[in-house]
Amino acid sequence: MRCLVTGCAGFIGSHLAEKLIQSGFEVMGIDSFTDYYDRRIKETNVQNLLKSSNFTLVKEDLLGTNLDKLLEGVDYIFHHAAQAGVLASWGRRFETYLNNNILATQRLLESARKISLKSFIFASSSSVYGDCELPMREDTLLSPVSPYGVSKLACESLCYSYWKNFGVPVVSLRYFTVYGPRQRPDMAFHKFIRAMLKGEEITIYGDGDQTRDFTYIEDAVNSNILVMEKACTGEIFNIGGGSYISVNGAIKLLEEIIEKKAQIKYTEKMKGDMQATWADIKKAKKMLGYNPRFNLKEGLIEEIEWIKGVMANR
Repeated sequence: MRCLVTGCAGFIGSHLAEKLIQSGFEVMGIDSFTDYYDRRIKETNVQNLLKSSNFTLVKEDLLGTNLDKLLEGVDYIFHHAAQAGVLASWGRRFETYLNNNILATQRLLESARKISLKSFIFASSSSVYGDCELPMREDTLLSPVSPYGVSKLACESLCYSYWKNFGVPVVSLRYFTVYGPRQRPDMAFHKFIRAMLKGEEITIYGDGDQTRDFTYIEDAVNSNILVMEKACTGEIFNIGGGSYISVNGAIKLLEEIIEKKAQIKYTEKMKGDMQATWADIKKAKKMLGYNPRFNLKEGLIEEIEWIKGVMANR
């Protein structure tokens, strides 16, 4: 079986590609190595993948490559390539989200409908919900509060349209704040941990009482593997970690693990930042057998050790 992983050099994509190879699949990964953050980080993410004879790396943009040719012989598509970030999605920069999220997804779906696929798994986000009643269920009215969330919701809608009209076997996974080794440097835990280890100040947008449902990377990856084993096309699933905690509470946990007091600076709330996320994962449990294994403390210990290693090598 042959799998295509878009965004294979990113945080989740690189972990997923490794898991697929370990499971015996042939993996082709595509990544354009955008400059959203240091390219060297992505190059490090794929180092282990490049050692495998079952992995092929395509360094191209989904908008510029011949997708019909790329998808020849592909059985599964895992679409993780996207322009990330809430803060950066405002203003003229939204054009990047239109291109790299919405247009790229539409082009991939257009080529996918021409072949016989087993699954097209789309990496969505809890950002599609906006500020709504908790816990968030898949049938909740969606009102994203950031352009990034709007772009992810548009991609979900495209996926549904191509399933409904052309039978593309799509499944959308709404990830809730994934963390762990290789987490992007712009994400909160990565910034918090690095600052605390260096004795530097942490900036928190808002009062820190905003809450998140944190999902460990291995649990997020395993949800993709479970989808491969089930006939559930056209469905959407929340992928949460069951670690529902405030930002202030998470920092206290980091202080306990690192054994250092955080130096905190509170500032104005970030535009588009949701007040709370909390995943209702009953549907994923029932239909996929999804059950997150890592609690927040276990996952943070793993990420802290990884960041220590990165800092020691630079």
